[in-house]
Amino acid sequence: MSEHAYKELSSGNNKMFVVVAGNIGSGKTTLTKKLSERLGWKPYFESVQDNPYLADFYDNMSRWSFPLQVYFLTHRFNTHKMIEGGMGSSIQDRSIYEDANIFAKSLFEQGDLDERDYENYCKLYESMIPYLSPPTLMIFLKRSVPKLCERIKMRGRDYEQAIPVDYLTRLNQYYDEWYENYNLGKSLVVETDDLDFLENEEHFDKLVKKIHDSIDQQEMFFHY
Repeated sequence: MSEHAYKELSSGNNKMFVVVAGNIGSGKTTLTKKLSERLGWKPYFESVQDNPYLADFYDNMSRWSFPLQVYFLTHRFNTHKMIEGGMGSSIQDRSIYEDANIFAKSLFEQGDLDERDYENYCKLYESMIPYLSPPTLMIFLKRSVPKLCERIKMRGRDYEQAIPVDYLTRLNQYYDEWYENYNLGKSLVVETDDLDFLENEEHFDKLVKKIHDSIDQQEMFFHY
C-alpha cells in the first residue's frame, strides 16, 4: 500500500465507519483489532466476555434465544449510535444488520425462537433501523465451516466448543444470502480460508489496500 493511500485512509479529515461482518470464528475481532492499530481508528467489539446470556444460550438455545437476541440488538444499536455521534473514524466488530438477517432468522427457522417472539423482535429491529445511517463500508469475511471449527477450537472458549456444525453451516448459508442482497452501501467480500492477516503482514497489507480501494470505488468484491 502506498504511503499516500495509507495517509488518505487513516486521515482524520474524513470520518469513516467500517464494519467487519462474518460468522462465528471468521476472524472479525482479530481484523477489527489490527485495523484499529494500523489506521488509528477506534474499535468497537462485540459483547462476548461480559454477555450475561451467551453461555446459557449455547447450553439451551430455545430457552435463551429471545433474551440473547434482544440483548445483542440493544448493544449493537447503542454502539452504532455512539459511532455516529463520535468525531473520529471507527471500526465495529459485527453489525446490527447481522442480528436480524442472520442470527434471529436462523433461530426462528430452526425452531429455537417461536413465532411470537420472532415477530416481536423483528418489529423492534424495524423500529430501530430508521434511526441509523449505514456504515461507509461493510467488510464480509467468508470462511468455510471446517475452518470456522478450527478457529473456534483454537481460541478455546468453553461455551463455544459445543456449537453444532449444523448451526454454523446454516449461519454460513444465511450470510451468503445476505452478502448477495446487501444494498445499504459499499461492501467488500474477503475469502479467509487461505488468508492469514494475523501473522502474515503481506496478506494484511494487501487487505488494507483493498479496503482503501473499496471505500474509493462504488463497489469492490475481493477474492484471494
